[in-house]
Amino acid sequence: MKERAQEVRTAKTRAGKADPLADLLAKIAEMPDADRAIAEKVHEIVTEAAPGLTPKTWYGQPAYAKDGKVVVFFQASAKFKTRYSTLGFNEDAALDDGEIWPTAFAVTKVTPSVEAQIRDLVVRAAG
Repeated sequence: MKERAQEVRTAKTRAGKADPLADLLAKIAEMPDADRAIAEKVHEIVTEAAPGLTPKTWYGQPAYAKDGKVVVFFQASAKFKTRYSTLGFNEDAALDDGEIWPTAFAVTKVTPSVEAQIRDLVVRAAG
């Protein structure tokens, strides 16, 4: 929560001077090796598959927004002391599929198969 509050304060004080991409890349660079490798690959996939999404940090983690609303985010396992990193999608992501669908995915390694799945989800989420 402290990081989110700092993000909001920084956005207000910089008023258009912020470099959200630099902030996102700095957060990725701070991650331990395993999380950083996944986050770098997710960043590469998102920027290629959905160039219209805006990079930013959200609660101190990499995120990508559409029309100012976060649709895709990454949570490093080390940050939250969990067993795996998470790739998540907020309600503005266009993933609706019937009566029930997943909005978060555990990621331990990005293989070619996982990369294809992430790419498909990001393209769908971006609408």
